[in-house]
Amino acid sequence: MMYTIGIDPHKRSHTAVAVDDAENEVARRRVIAGPNQLAELRGFAATLQGECRWAIEAASGVGLLLAQQFARAGVDVVDVPPTLAARVRLLGSGRTAKTDRNDAHSIAVAAIRHPRLRAVPVEDHTAQLRLVVDRHLQLSGARTQVASRLHALFREVLPGGARTGLRAHMARDLLDGLDVEHPADVTRRELAVELIEDMERLDEQLKTSMRRMTHEVNSSNTTLLEIQGCGPVTAALILSRVRNIDRFPSRDHFAAYNATAPIEASSGERSRHRLNPKGNRTLNRAIHIIAICQLRYPGPGRDYYDRKRAEGKTGKEALRALKRQISNVIWRHLIADADRYRWQVSLGRQAGTTQYPA
Repeated sequence: MMYTIGIDPHKRSHTAVAVDDAENEVARRRVIAGPNQLAELRGFAATLQGECRWAIEAASGVGLLLAQQFARAGVDVVDVPPTLAARVRLLGSGRTAKTDRNDAHSIAVAAIRHPRLRAVPVEDHTAQLRLVVDRHLQLSGARTQVASRLHALFREVLPGGARTGLRAHMARDLLDGLDVEHPADVTRRELAVELIEDMERLDEQLKTSMRRMTHEVNSSNTTLLEIQGCGPVTAALILSRVRNIDRFPSRDHFAAYNATAPIEASSGERSRHRLNPKGNRTLNRAIHIIAICQLRYPGPGRDYYDRKRAEGKTGKEALRALKRQISNVIWRHLIADADRYRWQVSLGRQAGTTQYPA
């Protein structure tokens, strides 16, 4: 007998429901999150006296730790997206109430009905890249927030305010030439000094983050840096979001994932397409950065954009077409990187080595 066990993970507890091939619930267990959670769940599976397969919701989110524990223990587990589990619960499982038990049952049913769900792999180098990239984006956002608050203070004490692209040394020069007497302005000056110190601290942290990110990208041996307009930050964004390029059978699948491919919006006899507002927006942002950089300098990207404008397309339409071409180029580079890595691993195995290239 084959059983599918769906797990609805939470911060403090995990609910597991086992269903048979007819999608009927046969057993369930609620496990308190803790050091023994994996052993307790595997013990629950052992009581079923049959072969079990595992499915967990949000293996890249709240279920990350538990999913990685399964993967590192050599247990196969698939990742069920929360939207898919919700659709199954509402439309296909007969259990519309939002409870942990019903959610876990829907997760198991989704795993039975969708054989192409992503198997959870053990975290590799891309997981490190994702952590480093997320940290860099957080620091960059905090730095932008501090700069905006400085601009707001300078507008209140300095006619015309400060110029755009404000840096710490520029802000200090403005404060040195500022003569204030009113108590409110004195307070503004003191707050500006504190914000400048925050900006200097964040600038140093961003430099450290950039060095770490550059090191991680170079360690991956990627050829993305050969693309015009793709620097270490953009390459790290792409690698951390794509993870494994083999999960995209073609460049069209990859374009649909990063939202550079338009989506059909036909109705009746009217056939039309529109901009895709979905997809991975972080990856779409990285491609947009590359496109804007290519437009600034001569090269194939600029030439392609100019050709599209000459054909009568608007600036936005030409930019979208360029982004689709950049998506194809990125896909080819990542495929080539993956093939090269497999070739190097094969050589390493033939030589009897245990350390393979990153």
